[in-house]
Amino acid sequence: MTEGTTAAAAEGADTLTRLEQEGEIAADYLEGLLDIADLDGDIDMDVEADRASVSIISEAGSRDLQKLVGRDGEVLEALQELTRLAVHRETGDRSRLMLDIAGFRARKRTELSEIGAKAAAEAKSSGKAVNLDPMTPFERKVVHDAVKAAGLRSESEGEEPQRFVVVLPA
Repeated sequence: MTEGTTAAAAEGADTLTRLEQEGEIAADYLEGLLDIADLDGDIDMDVEADRASVSIISEAGSRDLQKLVGRDGEVLEALQELTRLAVHRETGDRSRLMLDIAGFRARKRTELSEIGAKAAAEAKSSGKAVNLDPMTPFERKVVHDAVKAAGLRSESEGEEPQRFVVVLPA
């Protein structure tokens, strides 16, 4: 291995170790939260696309976990921010950790990918830009990825919380 290759491999290992540490800190924080709320759930940790990913899952009674998702994922978003703050408090570094509860984000990702693909198809066939409804940063990212996969370009426009995706024709 060359010196540059060795340094890159070491940096990759350091990043993976840091993300695993973020996941561990987040899992401890969330386990404490589940105990306080008297909710049952298992914590699953992973590293996906250069960010720690933590999921709370429950075999029986995922209905209880719906309280932690809230309407349209509002509670989930707040818990994700609190969890990121807990990680930041321990590490001193800003976290991009993603939290999923009862598979909400996974289902939402599938739904948003379909919206992005349909908007891309519409932009291709009409030759006109397609404006989508306002979305959260997570939702916009998923749509941008789906549009890119369809071979088109997209942009975000507007100001939070009314920021939205515009799918551009080829």
